[in-house]
Amino acid sequence: MQGYLWFVGKRLLQLLAVIFCGISATFLVTHLSPVDPVEQVLGRLSARSNLSPEAIAATRAALTEMYGTGQPILQQYFNFWTRLLRGDLGPSLLAFPTPAMDLVGRAMPWTLGLLVTSTMITFIIGNLLGALAGYNPDNRFLKAFGLVAMGIQPIPYYVVAFILLIIFGYFFPILPVSGGFAMDVRPGLSWQFAGSILQHSILPALSLVLVGFGGWFLGMRALVSNVVNDDYVTYAELAGVKRSTIAGGYVIRNAMVPQITALAMAIGGVFSGTVITEQVFNYPGLGSLLIDAVNWGDYSLVLAVSTVSITAVAGAIFIVDLLHPLLDPRVRAE
Repeated sequence: MQGYLWFVGKRLLQLLAVIFCGISATFLVTHLSPVDPVEQVLGRLSARSNLSPEAIAATRAALTEMYGTGQPILQQYFNFWTRLLRGDLGPSLLAFPTPAMDLVGRAMPWTLGLLVTSTMITFIIGNLLGALAGYNPDNRFLKAFGLVAMGIQPIPYYVVAFILLIIFGYFFPILPVSGGFAMDVRPGLSWQFAGSILQHSILPALSLVLVGFGGWFLGMRALVSNVVNDDYVTYAELAGVKRSTIAGGYVIRNAMVPQITALAMAIGGVFSGTVITEQVFNYPGLGSLLIDAVNWGDYSLVLAVSTVSITAVAGAIFIVDLLHPLLDPRVRAE
């Protein structure tokens, strides 16, 4: 137990280091960019209304003081971490004066639901079918499924998203292709609202599932194909152990250990695919919010989205990493 606690402590320090470096890199990228958010806002205000030079100068001074863009970069960095620890990254330029963290809080459940659902579906289906294909290599259905998996797996997320958009948006318009719920449905705790959310999430989730399951299927099939040739599996077969027991208790259980590790490595890739997919389907998640923030030059919102995303992905990897020694007794928690 003491060894496992030491293992947890080391992984926790690594988690904090990853979050700190990731957020710091995001800060430097946004603040070293030639795009000035204050000038972006002034440009849009000038285009919409005929402001006097005095009003423009006063607005510039107020926004510069509010966002601290006139301070040295090092001072801005320390101020950023001070505000971040308080959970306040300032108002968003995209929806001024709404706080940036409030916008992230509204969008995060959409991305979280889409990411968790699609990841679990691809992980379970891909590994289950891959295990069956590796244990029953002569099954025709699983062979055909493997060919389909190899054909779809290399395709980028956004290509599959565009294909689904064309098919179900123009040729067979039976599913909604934009938004998170119907415009005529009032948000609230009702079956109508829940059904509308489910209906609008089918295509975004399907695009992630179609691309994701191929990698899990092929990886699990290869692992099981190696495990079935091990001595303990051969001995169990000669001893008359049931095939279902061998497949579940001997083969799949041991082959799942590397897949758990692969799950931690794949979370970041799935999240990036979710960001692109949300933009394609105009899904109201963190991906769409991040793209809008970049287009508007909204430093506060970009940092808020990036901070939450980095923390969430790193935290998920941390949890999976902690489960590894518990699932595999051969791994020593040093």
